[in-house]
Amino acid sequence: MTTTTPQTPDPGGAEQAPPAPARPTRVIHTEATTEIPVHLLFRDDPDPVSVQLRPAVVGRRQGTGEQPRLRRPVPARARPVPHVDPDLVERPARVMPAAVGVLAGAAGAAGCAATSWWAGTMPPAVAAALGLPAAGAAPGPALWAAYAGAGALGLFGVGGLARGRTGRAWVLGMFGRYRGTVRRTGLMWVNPLLLRRRVDVRLRHWRSEPMPAADGSGVALRVVVLVVWRVRDTARAVLAVEDHETYLRVCVEAALARVPVEMPGAAKPAVDAAADALTRLVAADATPVGLEVFSVRPVRVEYAPEVADVMHRRRIAALDAQHRASVLTSVVDSVEDTVTRLTMRGLVALDDHERKVLVKDLTVAFCAGRAETGH
Repeated sequence: MTTTTPQTPDPGGAEQAPPAPARPTRVIHTEATTEIPVHLLFRDDPDPVSVQLRPAVVGRRQGTGEQPRLRRPVPARARPVPHVDPDLVERPARVMPAAVGVLAGAAGAAGCAATSWWAGTMPPAVAAALGLPAAGAAPGPALWAAYAGAGALGLFGVGGLARGRTGRAWVLGMFGRYRGTVRRTGLMWVNPLLLRRRVDVRLRHWRSEPMPAADGSGVALRVVVLVVWRVRDTARAVLAVEDHETYLRVCVEAALARVPVEMPGAAKPAVDAAADALTRLVAADATPVGLEVFSVRPVRVEYAPEVADVMHRRRIAALDAQHRASVLTSVVDSVEDTVTRLTMRGLVALDDHERKVLVKDLTVAFCAGRAETGH
């Protein structure tokens, strides 16, 4: 029997409000939820700031029903660039026409002649030819100062005369400081107090000695490469490294250690790809020191001495196996053609046993005949 419990009215005469419904429990007890404020989802800024979005990689676990997760892209590591003084850049040096040096030399010679006449050391015949009266001053500091000044002027003028050639340049320096580069040709006057270093700026070809390398399988090779290059920035080529030619050779060796080189019998695209990779690596390493590399191409590729004998025997074995396979194919075709003709024309009637015996005898005969003829 069911018993009904009557509701008890409150003292004010109003009925008691029913209790609030309970908050529903979570269906997934193993998952944690996070409340997101609504004002963050729907922001209405008067002047929104544009944000540049970066591409992201979306990863999702299969079979779990989870939402995709965004992963930050990993930046590629840049190759380290050799440290070179950024202020060390080629700039033209200040030079003067050759007439300045010639005039200074002539003025110095004239000053020495005038001082000699003043001192009375000039021969009388020369003084008479020049129409100069006889003079004879007593030697003193003024006389020696005049000699020193005239001689220094003459040496300074004549010693600064220089001749520039096509394809050659001078890197000038004074007291360890770079003062500029001279690329002019012809006769000119350069300060004789400056230190001159001649640099060849023509297009040059360098054929290397055999260098160690490896092919795609890791077999040791010896490679001779032809490098086409030139000096583009004379200041960096002379002052940034001790010897830019040695630096270029080391760059080529480092590139050969990273790029696999194929033998001459390989496909042309593989050979071209190796040459392009070598050129790109060497050019990237040589650019900071003022060198411009146009191409690096292998011109001779051979096996290293320690693996040459093994590879030679392997090559002979491969050729022998190929020859044996071709001979066997030819013999089988000849035997098949002979048996087919005999049976198709009705010359002989053979059962399975007789056919096997005939095939065996013909195979032995054909093989012996080819061995005797050497084919």
